[in-house]
Amino acid sequence: MNFKTMTSKIDFVPKWVRISVGILAILNILFGVMGYFDMSVLFHNGTGLDLTSTILKHASNEFAARNLAIGLGLMIVAFKGVPESIAIVVIIRALVELQTIIQTLLSGKIDAMIAMPLVFIIVELFLIKTLIGVIKKRDGQ
Repeated sequence: MNFKTMTSKIDFVPKWVRISVGILAILNILFGVMGYFDMSVLFHNGTGLDLTSTILKHASNEFAARNLAIGLGLMIVAFKGVPESIAIVVIIRALVELQTIIQTLLSGKIDAMIAMPLVFIIVELFLIKTLIGVIKKRDGQ
């Protein structure tokens, strides 16, 4: 792929999409880093779990690593600006949010905490729809 082709792909992606994906990336990176230092991000104090447990520490590190990896992936594709790449990583993030929503619904403990993944998945679905439109428009020319 030559530079001219890559530049034309970047030009098709609206700037607000790249900024929105960049913001999602920063949030994921921050959430991932916080998970390494504070397990209460994942395991709230009211759960009755022993937060000194090695198993919970490993689970928290895995959660942090996942969020950090998704955030770094989002940041890379936001900088590159290739609509297919952006869409794929945003779809991965949306699937994580969907999993959180489904688990919350299945647990029967539906509270205000479900609002955050719902807001994120709505934003992500809007971004995905926009990127699909960008790809169709670009391929139609």
